[in-house]
Amino acid sequence: MSLKTLVQKSLKSFSFAPTGALSHGAASHGAAANGSAAFSPAQFDADVMTTYGRFPIALTKGRGCFVWDDQGRRYLDFVAGIATCTLGHAHPAMVETVTQQIQTLHHVSNLYYVPEQGALAHWLVEHSCADRAFFCNSGAEANEGAIKLARKYAHTRRGIANPLIITAQASFHGRTLATVTATGQPKYQKNFDPLMPGFAYVPYNDIAALEALVAELDAETPQVAAIMLEALQGEGGVCPGDAAYFQRIRQICDEKDILLILDEVQVGMGRTGSLWGFENLGIEPDIFTSAKGLAGGIPIGALLCKAACAVFEPGDHASTFGGNPFACRVGLTVCETLLAENLLDNVKQRGEQLRLGLQQLVRQYPTLLEQVRGWGLINGLVLQPEVAIASVDIVKAAMGEGLLLVPAGPRVVRFVPPLNVSADEVQQALVGVEKAIATVIKRQSL
Repeated sequence: MSLKTLVQKSLKSFSFAPTGALSHGAASHGAAANGSAAFSPAQFDADVMTTYGRFPIALTKGRGCFVWDDQGRRYLDFVAGIATCTLGHAHPAMVETVTQQIQTLHHVSNLYYVPEQGALAHWLVEHSCADRAFFCNSGAEANEGAIKLARKYAHTRRGIANPLIITAQASFHGRTLATVTATGQPKYQKNFDPLMPGFAYVPYNDIAALEALVAELDAETPQVAAIMLEALQGEGGVCPGDAAYFQRIRQICDEKDILLILDEVQVGMGRTGSLWGFENLGIEPDIFTSAKGLAGGIPIGALLCKAACAVFEPGDHASTFGGNPFACRVGLTVCETLLAENLLDNVKQRGEQLRLGLQQLVRQYPTLLEQVRGWGLINGLVLQPEVAIASVDIVKAAMGEGLLLVPAGPRVVRFVPPLNVSADEVQQALVGVEKAIATVIKRQSL
């Protein structure tokens, strides 16, 4: 059963009433309390496509690591827009930049030089292994660009007629037709066939399987153009990459002139305690992608590469909105604030605090919980495989305690708070999730 199905099934019986200490908050934060029109879920569902299994709350305001719903209830946000709100909500630096830039220039086009785009590109290449940047609007678009770049490199530099890209099972690279094909999860591909040709899949962190597949595909003539992986699989269950695995892949790519692409959409921009996820693995990719946390919640995506594979020419790739002054100026503010506020150290310290607390819960509830895994402030609480409880059950119980969490598959509860989360807020989250677990156990009579 897919996570979407689990969410929809679970929500049918979801009677929501926050009871925990985290749920208190001034009613003046709610839309109903301040005189604006009351939100109508029924009207929303009548007008918006049903592509999401939504939890039955409507969020209307955020500040720091907290958000409020339209009834004035407060929640500690350990979802952060799914690892996107790097600086939390309404950070003063972002508010100032957004206000200034929207009053100055928000969009022109890439027919002209865009100084803000150049400034963000410069920061990114100065703080990574990349030499060039291309901007778009999302992680899927960035990954789409990486796929195109790898294919052109294979055609023009290596003479490969039908290039193949190897990705991992349980990966996630986006929802466009090419990126959903690259995603090694059949549940996301169902009913969207015929899928894009040119992809092959291997188990994650299994170097023997990858070596065997490369040997098989290149047995008669070179076909493998790129290997595309996540440094840590987020949607696949918060599974960190093995350093030895990635270092061997780097060697294989160097030996065979295969491009190594790393999808940094969820783990980049400091989420792991390093600026880029691949820095935890002791390697450098040829190409990597960024989005989500890059502009702290303002839509942006970036494709970055080394000069040796920067084969795009005018007309090869483009984006109407990509690299606009507004998004890039906010992105640069997020990048600069990340370093100015020393948030990488905070990520390491708060991540360690969170994992220690979650590990205590694993020891406390061994029949329900199996382990904790993750880096920095992307962590997963893994359920035992034989239990009847799903991750979404804990997520909705936590919501009742005023704590927002997000599943990463049916067996993993994901914790991805803003990177400036405090020690006190981490402790509040641990209290909230413990209460949620106790509630779920009581309901299931474990």
